[in-house]
Amino acid sequence: MVSSAGTRNQGKGPGKKTRRSMNSAPAGGRSPSAGKRVWTDAHLIVMLLSVAAFLTVFIGFLLYLYVLLDVPNIRSVAAYRPPMTSRVLDRNGAVVARFYEENRIVVPLKEMPVLLGQAFVAAEDDRFYDHPGVDLWSIFRAMVHNISAGSRAHGGSTITQQVTRSLLLSRKKLFSRKIKEAILAYRIDSRLSKDEILYIYLNQIYLGSQAYGVGAAAETYFNKSVGQLDLAEMALLAGLPQSPSRYSPYRNMELARQRQMYVLNRMAEEGYISADQARAAYGKKIRLAPASSGSGNEYFIQQVYSLLDEMYGDKRVRTEGFTIRTTLDQDLQLAAEQTLAQGIPRLGIIDDRGESPQAGLIALEIGSGKVRAVAGGTGFASSQFNRATQARRQPGSAMKPLVYAAAFENKFTPETVFEDAPLKLPGSGRGKFWIPKNFDNTFHGPMSLGEALVTSNNIVTIKLLKAVGVKRVVALARKMGITSPMANNLSLALGSADLSLIELTAAYTAFADHGRYNDPVFIDSIHSRDNEVVYAHTPAPAQVISRATADLISSLLARVVASGTGQLAGKDLPLSVAGKTGTTDSNVDAWFIGYTPRLAAGVWIGFDRQRSMGAGATGGRIAAPVWNDFIRRAGKKAIAR
Repeated sequence: MVSSAGTRNQGKGPGKKTRRSMNSAPAGGRSPSAGKRVWTDAHLIVMLLSVAAFLTVFIGFLLYLYVLLDVPNIRSVAAYRPPMTSRVLDRNGAVVARFYEENRIVVPLKEMPVLLGQAFVAAEDDRFYDHPGVDLWSIFRAMVHNISAGSRAHGGSTITQQVTRSLLLSRKKLFSRKIKEAILAYRIDSRLSKDEILYIYLNQIYLGSQAYGVGAAAETYFNKSVGQLDLAEMALLAGLPQSPSRYSPYRNMELARQRQMYVLNRMAEEGYISADQARAAYGKKIRLAPASSGSGNEYFIQQVYSLLDEMYGDKRVRTEGFTIRTTLDQDLQLAAEQTLAQGIPRLGIIDDRGESPQAGLIALEIGSGKVRAVAGGTGFASSQFNRATQARRQPGSAMKPLVYAAAFENKFTPETVFEDAPLKLPGSGRGKFWIPKNFDNTFHGPMSLGEALVTSNNIVTIKLLKAVGVKRVVALARKMGITSPMANNLSLALGSADLSLIELTAAYTAFADHGRYNDPVFIDSIHSRDNEVVYAHTPAPAQVISRATADLISSLLARVVASGTGQLAGKDLPLSVAGKTGTTDSNVDAWFIGYTPRLAAGVWIGFDRQRSMGAGATGGRIAAPVWNDFIRRAGKKAIAR
């Protein structure tokens, strides 16, 4: 039961009393208290209506502000699938290259050490598990600290707000953006669990040196996976978000260590680690991975990227997070690049511009066609043109084994005799003639085909091509992987077609593998970011010539190295070698293509402007020694299968 005094006190301060006389009622029987009750009730109604109106206007204003600000939808956050780095691996699984728009390796939270997440929470948002996305206390605390410090040293942004800012908002420092950020952070915190938010944060945050997220940062700074990080390394990474450039260990290790100490202290204060663990971690020496300055595999990687771009396009290659396992052998790649970088200047050949020739070298595994090394020039930094895969030059006599293989497939034998004598053939125009010559300008009379190939005789090879038929030789060359245009005339016997080093070297693998040919392979497999196989190379060896023919050619090419024009290729090597030299008119191009029991390798040397390299610059004198140097560097990898 409410007393009249209680009713009269509505709208007044608590405990305040009203004194009145019992005889003070006005005329008409209405007491003052009754009149006052009517006024108070009306006032209450007005107040309630005013509050309702205010709330209506306020909510309407918030809705208007929400629409005006164009707050993004958070569905993209819940379905987090950011741009991810595509990684290129060598044959042993080591990372040799990364293609990306943002260098990021997404790592599931369950694969991260628990301490890693705790390090970031302690350093960036110690109330992360308590606040609803926006932490008013932290904002107030930061404001007080900044006022007392006279600077903006501390911010009040939570981890959720940082996620919001990174995924949904611009970096512009506008008041409207801060409002959006708060709204979105609250909504994200309402929809996602704390672990889901932390997972996004740890994979999204920029940590300097072009590394986004802890996965890429672990590889960049320590050449480790996230699961291999120790506490000292975790604390160093957790200190980076505030200013990745300022605290970069590559730029200023002292500042990075100061920030690391801060993180370790915060982890100890939060109870994530003990003080002893913090001290031990701080006392551990940090071993940084070398700052990226090129892998040394650039020509190979360039070729791989070209293939990927053709398969998927640049955008997908740089954002889909593919894992590309290649055929690259880094030891052989290093051997190839050093062979050209050091060997070509040693030749002492200089043109009128004071420049040395360029070169290409490629090595393929016998029996699989897997490209183990490719050097497209004497140095990638000075020239990115890949002369092993992109250039097409005349191979000269290096083309002859294909002519002889076609002949041996069509009832000719190494013992078949042709006459090495002057030859006059119709030329390219009316009344014109082609009078080919041997390299030494001499003729030797009757000569077996075997001897003609070993001594690289031009006249006999031209006569043989005419007897076998150009079409048959071209057809065989196509089966052996030669895709470049080839003229339908007898000059093909002397290597007049412009071929690439990779296709001619691959053709020789058929001789080494008893007649079986495999297309050159750079990529073994490609996995998606979800570890699904999206591409796998399927070997498809083709028997392009008979085993007997292939073995005949190999025996003759072994003689070329043992006693013919390719002797410098096999000099002092403790293994069997077979191969063929090639030299074009005026010594413009010099070739040697040969093989060991395990590797087929091709070397081309010449000026890009197709100028003579001078007297004596033949395949046997300059290309064969370079090939020999590469095989020496390859060592056992060139011998056993």
